[in-house]
Amino acid sequence: MAASTSKSPRSDFRPSKDPQKTPSKKGKGKENSNKPASTSTHSPSWEEDAPWIWTSLTDPSSSRVAPVFTKDGSYFFSLIGSSVKIYSTATGIVVSTLTAPASNDNDSYSDILTSAVLNPHNVFQLIVGTLSGRILIWDFVNAILLQTVNVGQPIHYICAHDRFKGSVFVAASRSRKKASSSDTNGIVLQIFIKQSDHTSQAVKIVPVGKIRHPTGLSISANGAWLVASAAHKVYVVKTESLEAGFTKYVSPERLTCLTFHPSEEYFATGDEKGVIRIWYCLNDSLAVNVRGVEKRTQTRALHWHAHAVSSLTFSPNGAYLLSGGEESVLVIWQLHTGKKEFVPRVGAPISTICVLRPVNGEEEYLLGLADATYTFINSSSLKIVRSCSRIKIDPAFSQEPASTSNLDSAPLAVQPLTSTFILPSSHASSLQIYSPSSSTLISELEVSPSNRVSRREDKPITPSRVEHAVVSASGLWMATTDRREDDAGFRPEVYLKFWAWDKKEENWVLNTRIDRPHGTFKVVDVSFSPIVEGSDLAFLVTTGEDDLIKVWRLWSHKKDSEQGSDIWVCHTTLAFRLERPRSVSWSPDTSLFSVSVGPHIALYDPTMLSAQFVGRSGRHLLACGTNTLIMWDLIDNEVFWQTTTPVQNEKIIPHPGEDLFAVIHSPVIANDAQHTKISTFRVGSSSPSSVRSVPFGLRKVIWGAFPASAGFSLVGITERWRVVVMGDSAAPFNDEGRVARGINIVNHGQQRRTLFQDLFGASAFADSNSDFPEWVSAPRKDNVSLGLFSAPAFLRPALDTLFDPLIKSFLTVRIAEDAVRSDQPADADEDVAMEEAADSLITPNQPPTSASTWRTGYVYEAFPDKLSKQTLLASQVPG
Repeated sequence: MAASTSKSPRSDFRPSKDPQKTPSKKGKGKENSNKPASTSTHSPSWEEDAPWIWTSLTDPSSSRVAPVFTKDGSYFFSLIGSSVKIYSTATGIVVSTLTAPASNDNDSYSDILTSAVLNPHNVFQLIVGTLSGRILIWDFVNAILLQTVNVGQPIHYICAHDRFKGSVFVAASRSRKKASSSDTNGIVLQIFIKQSDHTSQAVKIVPVGKIRHPTGLSISANGAWLVASAAHKVYVVKTESLEAGFTKYVSPERLTCLTFHPSEEYFATGDEKGVIRIWYCLNDSLAVNVRGVEKRTQTRALHWHAHAVSSLTFSPNGAYLLSGGEESVLVIWQLHTGKKEFVPRVGAPISTICVLRPVNGEEEYLLGLADATYTFINSSSLKIVRSCSRIKIDPAFSQEPASTSNLDSAPLAVQPLTSTFILPSSHASSLQIYSPSSSTLISELEVSPSNRVSRREDKPITPSRVEHAVVSASGLWMATTDRREDDAGFRPEVYLKFWAWDKKEENWVLNTRIDRPHGTFKVVDVSFSPIVEGSDLAFLVTTGEDDLIKVWRLWSHKKDSEQGSDIWVCHTTLAFRLERPRSVSWSPDTSLFSVSVGPHIALYDPTMLSAQFVGRSGRHLLACGTNTLIMWDLIDNEVFWQTTTPVQNEKIIPHPGEDLFAVIHSPVIANDAQHTKISTFRVGSSSPSSVRSVPFGLRKVIWGAFPASAGFSLVGITERWRVVVMGDSAAPFNDEGRVARGINIVNHGQQRRTLFQDLFGASAFADSNSDFPEWVSAPRKDNVSLGLFSAPAFLRPALDTLFDPLIKSFLTVRIAEDAVRSDQPADADEDVAMEEAADSLITPNQPPTSASTWRTGYVYEAFPDKLSKQTLLASQVPG
């Protein structure tokens, strides 16, 4: 029941009469000098904000750079933002983080690390390129930045070979004075680095050739060939004659990735249509003497991917080619036969692929997924052996700029039983459980199963998105809402789901699903009720864009001799002045919850089951809660009385004619039998005037609409579907069959058929008597004293003296035949034949007997409006 008022709020603020007066310092020496900041007279200014300490648990984005393993394979390096995270291969734990120093551009985007390679002449050094145009050389064993080399152009790819000591090859973006946002030109450079302990410029920069925006840069295993990929072209140059420039080979589709064979002189590329091509163009007949020649060459195409190929790599022996993309499937191509094997459902789109070659152990494939997860796959069994991830990132939103969206647009909750966070996962329809104490991902929960990959030519599938996730204070229940936007020809889908915590398995199990809790409208807010000691009540309040407030209650569904389950059902639906409800807040004792509705704040009692007007005056309104009765005086606008009942209340039945009402309580099971208490109250008293009990449970009870009588008279349906009448007075029904009485054993039923009737059928006159009305005894109108017959016979007068007056008192005078015949209607033609037949039965010498006269009077008095001549004549027949 909501409470509202139109009174203006009262302000307790009182301005100081003398704002310039300073407080006295008398007695300040005895006071505690360490006062809280809230007691200070100086309030902080909105413009003077101070930074607050914060720590990010999530990486800024997933890495699009292939990890680099150490020489022994014990660790691998992952480039994320402006940091290099060093992971343990065995455990997947981050053991160290190398952070690049900020550049002078004051642009955080330019500090992003784009590529890395081990120093071929010192395997304990890592060479990293950045978008700020710097080359960083780290001693990762001691976590020391050894040298920073400024190139001056954003670096996208970097590669090195032991044949070229003191130099690296980089693919960078060309800086032009009139460069526009659509400028995608690039250049390949050879950077000579001088060993130094401080920041320095490159000793020498040799341009190799111009290219479009680079998508790959690699050098052959023997160091004889340098290949770059950009747009629709492959750029090839011999390292012995870099000054000759690139020879260009054209690809029919835009290229996305590049990798070199580990031993042979050929390479593979992937394009945006999902086609993999192996290029056999590296030979001595290459037209190196013609600068900038654009050629076509023979290639081998491998096609399975429906989307762009994100990453390629060869196995160490060169017999297999590994590819991956948006399909979340690792494809292993056997180059000799062209056959392929698959590792499906790796969890997310594949961004990078690399091969782990440990000193001791079996070869493994490391997949870098788009949700910032690294997954290891055994090369022989092709099974996922382990994964390492902190918090999974949705790749569709991790690269988007910040927006000023609603704060409640993402699911976020805390599980108090395990001290874990419930966060949105890499896919919009899933949640992930993260432990901040161990910095590990515990599990992932798929709230709404959905397809994650669509055809390349089709519109991307709109996923079902989890919008809310709320955990109860006890940690035993979680409520989620997921919604799928409407599509062409389809209505939007909205679901409210309740999850129960499995303490044994320590995971969430779906308990109840509510389809369209607020129709097809969006759910605005979700809030659980707090915990109250000694109470098993649990509520959830949801508000929606359909302008409704819904209260959901935990209901224990138990059958006879069976262990039931708890499910969630709709308890009540509320609305307030056609305003749209927003946020919900509960009081600590769960007695009230507030809802902001437009410019108002409505207060509700979740335990109120109903409200009834009681009494004859219409002045009192009774609010019924689970264990509470509140009588409200509408004229005085105040609570008249309030009481608590020891048994839960179910329904209120007001007395229609008295200031009384009855409370039907919840049934109680004792000794395998149900009984229901019914208490009656007077309007003016909070104490029950009587408490009754019936030996059954009730499904429905109403007031019995009988003539006004003292007390209550109720009609109900029991739990076994019996109809019962309850009340203070006797039941107003006259059911003669319920009492013991004598019966007439004379057979009044249908007579048994004779053999003659079986042969020739029933007589046409067999049912002629059925048209006559049944004779019943009619009451006498004359009061005849029968005391005359109580005296002895010898004291009574003679019989002939008493016969005439006595018989006249019992019989009525016969109506003349002419009078009866004159009363017949004019249109009674159908009785003429019967009258003639009846007249032939009467002779002048045969007067009617006294018995015939009694019968006539009886029939006439019982049925005066149906009397006919036929009836009179038939009654005169003797016997």
